[in-house]
Amino acid sequence: MGIARGNREAFATLYRRRRPDVYRFALHMSGSHAAAEDVVQDVFVAVIHEAPWYEPGRSSVVAWLLGISRNHVRRAIERQRRDLSLNDERMPAQTVDSDPVPALARQQEVAAVRRLIAGLPIKYREAIVLCDLREMSYADAAGVLKCAVGTVRSRLHRGRAMLAARLRKQESLPGKSSRVPRFLGSSVRRFRVC
Repeated sequence: MGIARGNREAFATLYRRRRPDVYRFALHMSGSHAAAEDVVQDVFVAVIHEAPWYEPGRSSVVAWLLGISRNHVRRAIERQRRDLSLNDERMPAQTVDSDPVPALARQQEVAAVRRLIAGLPIKYREAIVLCDLREMSYADAAGVLKCAVGTVRSRLHRGRAMLAARLRKQESLPGKSSRVPRFLGSSVRRFRVC
């Protein structure tokens, strides 16, 4: 890896290509745009120092980066808990739309599911974010989480079941929709019928 030898262009290329991957993972895990930005910066600073230890045959670059991200996200989550910052929701960009109701409903669904995912225990949240939201293979997720593939599968199964139960509970509240949001995908929707 050219980064290990101090190649700035290689680092810039890696940053441009993989920053969105690290950011989305951190956002899904922390639920905070500010924390995700901080994690991205911390991860790429760590990459500069940890590049000599990257082994290309052992894992993909994305899996390696998300493994580093995982540790930084966990620290960020702990900081968030200590700070008790309850007001980190960002206002969506103002746009003109002839019928804003569908977009608003989708934003509310996304926000609700993000809150539900953020409320899962971290080991299940990691599995859902990596496998369902990032669409990572079980083997790559196991590399990121430093555990066996079977452990990833069991955490994913349990996490999906917990998420589905929370969705059903939320939907049973008065005035709530009875459908599972489309963007969750079939992996989570299939638990709804169980």
